[in-house]
Amino acid sequence: MNFFGFGMGGKVPGPQPSGAETIQKLCDRVASSTLLDDRRDAVRALKSLSKKYRMEVGTQAMDHLINILQTDRSDSEILGYALDTLYNIICNDEEEEQDENAQKQADDLGAQFTDKFIEDPEHVTLLLTLLEEFDFHVRWPGVKLLTALLKNQGPQVQGVILVSPMGVSRLMDLLADSREVIRNDGLLLLQQLTKGNAAIQKIVAFESAFERLLDIITEEGSSDGGIVVEDCLLLLLNLLKNNSSNQNFFKEGSYIQRMKPWFEVGDDNSGWSAQKVTNLHLMLQLVRVMVSPVNSPGATASCQKSMYQCGLLQQLCTILMATGVPADILTETINTVSEVIRGSQVNQDYFASVNAPSNPPRPAIVVLLMSMVNERQPFVLRCAVLYCFQCFLYKNEKGQGEIVATLLPSTIDANSISAGQLLCGGLFSADSLSNWCAAVALAHALQDNLTQKEQLLRVQLATSLGKPPVSLLQQCTNILSQGDKITRRGSKVQTRVGLLMLLCTWISNCPIALTAQISENLGEDERLVQGLCALLLGICIYYNDNSLENYTKEKLKQLIEKRIGKENFVEKLGFITKHELYSRAAQKPQPVFPSPEQMLFDHEFTKLVKELEGVITKAVHKSSEEEKKEEEVKKTLEQHDNIVTQYKELIREQDAQIQELKEQVSSMTSQNEQMQATVAQQLSQIQQHKDQYNILKLKLGKENQSQSNSQGDASQVNGLQTEELTQLREEVEELRQQHTLLQTQLSDKDSLINTLVSFLWVFCGSLLSCVLQELEALRTQVQSQSAEISQLKTEKQELLRRAEAPVNGIIANMTFYSKNEVRSLSGGRTDLEQQLASATSTVAILQTEKTKLQTENWFIWYLACYMYAFLSFRMLFNTISSLVILRPDLQFT
Repeated sequence: MNFFGFGMGGKVPGPQPSGAETIQKLCDRVASSTLLDDRRDAVRALKSLSKKYRMEVGTQAMDHLINILQTDRSDSEILGYALDTLYNIICNDEEEEQDENAQKQADDLGAQFTDKFIEDPEHVTLLLTLLEEFDFHVRWPGVKLLTALLKNQGPQVQGVILVSPMGVSRLMDLLADSREVIRNDGLLLLQQLTKGNAAIQKIVAFESAFERLLDIITEEGSSDGGIVVEDCLLLLLNLLKNNSSNQNFFKEGSYIQRMKPWFEVGDDNSGWSAQKVTNLHLMLQLVRVMVSPVNSPGATASCQKSMYQCGLLQQLCTILMATGVPADILTETINTVSEVIRGSQVNQDYFASVNAPSNPPRPAIVVLLMSMVNERQPFVLRCAVLYCFQCFLYKNEKGQGEIVATLLPSTIDANSISAGQLLCGGLFSADSLSNWCAAVALAHALQDNLTQKEQLLRVQLATSLGKPPVSLLQQCTNILSQGDKITRRGSKVQTRVGLLMLLCTWISNCPIALTAQISENLGEDERLVQGLCALLLGICIYYNDNSLENYTKEKLKQLIEKRIGKENFVEKLGFITKHELYSRAAQKPQPVFPSPEQMLFDHEFTKLVKELEGVITKAVHKSSEEEKKEEEVKKTLEQHDNIVTQYKELIREQDAQIQELKEQVSSMTSQNEQMQATVAQQLSQIQQHKDQYNILKLKLGKENQSQSNSQGDASQVNGLQTEELTQLREEVEELRQQHTLLQTQLSDKDSLINTLVSFLWVFCGSLLSCVLQELEALRTQVQSQSAEISQLKTEKQELLRRAEAPVNGIIANMTFYSKNEVRSLSGGRTDLEQQLASATSTVAILQTEKTKLQTENWFIWYLACYMYAFLSFRMLFNTISSLVILRPDLQFT
């Protein structure tokens, strides 16, 4: 094996082979060697050269290495070397002190070799099969290689894995591996696998991914865990973000409840590690994914409800009010609480009841607003507080009323700080960012709430000593009219934009103060102010009801035409939607800005601009004649509306009458159904009576037919129709045929019974004769006995006399039994033979008993024999009587 010594840099005399030559020789050895040990050593040598000579090994050896994976499956060591080598040439891990160009070249090289590997999808399938091997030296490098392939060409590799049978399931088994290094690298693999592929995300979720990941997070110590917890959380984010199916599965599986222990923090929150901050930050993002405003409203509301019921919202509020929490965690917690309460009345009410642990206790909203209007607080924290305040007021009329109420004179408490006082202070402070935030917050307190807009008109402000108070609305317009005269820290544009957004929401009653700013030619930022002034003035025109003589629609339009010009006005109005920051704010509700200077537009305000820009442009361009025509049309429409209203009232009355009639019809229908049921029952009874009547008529018709057969067929016989009569005749004919057949059968049985009866009489006569002879012999013996037996003889004769009487009675009554009962005995010869056999047996027993009695005591034998004979005769007479009862027409000879 000196060859490998040469390839590995051993000292040999003569010129040294280049790296490419050495790799070529190693590849030849891998391809041609028949010994497994030689191939294994060659692959090990390629592995050692693969990092330094990445290009050469990847170009020359990849096919040979893939062939090793296919053919040498039985040797785990060579498989491990081959997988490690492929990983080294495909992986793009950044090296220390590597310049940007070198890293770019390395990335391109990795993508090139990845494309070559996945040209044949069977190579990926082969790699999936190798992952089923439990051997550490095969499974671990296989996991790393597949992860590198997904990093370089994710969509293509995902497509192969998706169509591979049980492909995703094989990868999910990595989470159950007892070796932590494989399990942890399996997490990284699944992160790459689930990126941007909803189908794979669903499959992974339904392979019990949520259960396994949450178990790992718990085992690793939740937020106090290490990098493994971070990897699990990143994978969970991949599975849930923008995937409504998985979000619903996560909620229905009660996994939201398992998130609550993550946010349990102690009293001492000092000394948080960087890893804990990262973990908790990802956990908060996971909560936000479930209640994101971009989700469907129904799904978001359901998750918000679950988070309140399981106590997760309460736990987040505890972190919100805790001390010592890092700033970035506090900021993300505020954003998370914001989305958990957004649009949920129950959650918003709970948040309003939360108090900070201060002395005296203050509402959490007040504490947060204090941070928002404090220019010393971090910018991202102030943005988060503004977002929280917006979410608290979103679709929350009750909360809007409570905020506005703190500004009204009747509710102001001089001994405490209220939300309204903080907003007014921020609105007119020297910090432009505070001005903007306070103006937007107040605008949200008025959003879609006409009642609070009217209530805010009552707010009065004290400007300086000795001067009367002015309204809040007047003070806002005063600041706008002063323009550059007011010196402020920050951007005066930001202040005016904020105030104009507030006024556009809460319409100003002083449009003349705005015209001076609209007509000037200023820079780009000032153009934005001009556009907002144009918007505000346009709102005053569009919603003007001409109730004020000096500020009618026509006069305001004349003012625009004289001082600004209609075309210039429309151009200024268009500056708003063309601004870059407008487009950025329109994307999502959360205010996210790189710097305070770019904080100009609010998301809800962009909706208002989009709604009003077109209608304001049309309203400004309309002439007085068109206005008159529109007025006439409006009057006509109002008249039509009045007529329509009258008709609607008439229709409502008619609807009420129709409804009443429908109820009456329903009641009558019910009664009708009951009556129909009664009628049907009565018809059924009538039909039964008709049937009975027809049967009687039929019987009567038969009697009449037997009395007179000379009558011809008529159209009706005995009240029956001709067709019914024909049918009845057919039935009678059929019954006659059956009767004839039965008569024939009866005659046959009668002859058989007569034969059996004759035989019975002959047999009984013989039996009786024998018995009488025996009795006569016994009588002779008895007479020869002594006088002491004479008394017994007298009793015997008396007994004989009593026994013969019922027999004679039975014989006398034999002729009175009915004919039908004889038929029941026509079962045949077998029954009679059985009875005769019984009689014969009885006689045999009698003979036996007689002999026995003669032997023991002649007198007792004589008496028993006589009684037994009597009983036998009685049984025979009963048999004959039964025949007579069943067939009284039989003649016995």
